[in-house]
Amino acid sequence: MSHNLNKKALIISYFTVIYNVIEGVVSILVGAISNSVALTSFGIDSFMESLSGSVMIWRFRKHASLTDEEAGKMEQRAVKLVGYTFFILGAYVLYESGSKLYLQEKPDPSLVGIIIAVLSLIIMPFLAYMKNDTGKKLNSHSLVADSKQTYVCTMMTIALLLGLGLNYVYGIWWADPAAGIAISFLLFKEGYSALEKKDLCGC
Repeated sequence: MSHNLNKKALIISYFTVIYNVIEGVVSILVGAISNSVALTSFGIDSFMESLSGSVMIWRFRKHASLTDEEAGKMEQRAVKLVGYTFFILGAYVLYESGSKLYLQEKPDPSLVGIIIAVLSLIIMPFLAYMKNDTGKKLNSHSLVADSKQTYVCTMMTIALLLGLGLNYVYGIWWADPAAGIAISFLLFKEGYSALEKKDLCGC
């Protein structure tokens, strides 16, 4: 049972990395062209999600060869690495969003960005649920923490869709960076929550 769950966690992590690398590249390219901080930030978030997924691959590929003590230590390191990705992304989004608002850099409407957001809004909640469910069954704090990052990605998708939608339909340019600022504080909160986990010995 544990072996099957470990294999499932590994497959989910591989899918996370592949999907988010593709999503990240497209989002950043389109965001750069349209001058959208929300879309560019979303692309960076996708790469952070890929990093988080890579940590999970590293974690679960070594599962079979580890003692309980070694697995516990690895679990602790993995949770911390996942937590740090929240802070890296949060700092970037806050800086970029604040700069765009201050300088009043108006993004161009982006239909492609809206399509990316809608696609992500379909995939991310399901992926987050699978990670959370599998992580709880494995008693893996790192995978559960990773699922939270995917939930944050879902919320960021909603903010992205709102910001791009308001700009595309009504021309409200500031909705784009304003959404980014709101999300940055959520990212800091989730990063803090991940790093505060102390009891990680159960694997």
